[in-house]
Amino acid sequence: MPKLEHINLVVAEIDPTLTLLGAAFPEWRLRGEGRDEWYGMPRRWVHFGDDDTYVTLNDFGKGAQRDLKGAAPGLAHIGFEVASVDLIIARLKTAGFEPSHSGTPHPHRRNVYYIDGAGLEFEFTEYLSDAPEERNLYV
Repeated sequence: MPKLEHINLVVAEIDPTLTLLGAAFPEWRLRGEGRDEWYGMPRRWVHFGDDDTYVTLNDFGKGAQRDLKGAAPGLAHIGFEVASVDLIIARLKTAGFEPSHSGTPHPHRRNVYYIDGAGLEFEFTEYLSDAPEERNLYV
């Protein structure tokens, strides 16, 4: 069965995204980091996650992030399944983050969205059912 191992993001700054992810997932750690060149451009990179899943952040991005309210191609958001949306909200509130919005009410899941200081959006979803037909119900 395929499993998403990591996502690799090019950002203007690493720290705003690292701050949000670190607050949401205190059990994650900095797995590795370094500096090198990628296609002739100097970059700093970090791998942040656990032994199985991580996010790579590269700090040599130029320009603004995609307008989340626009229709331009690009990354809309990254979604994480979590055990408790309430726990994520509490952790992120303690770190100074407020939700940008909540998902549409659904009988079998709850979700909330946050935008980090760099303009990237993250979704956190708590499933209220183990049944795939309920979890994946599109109402």
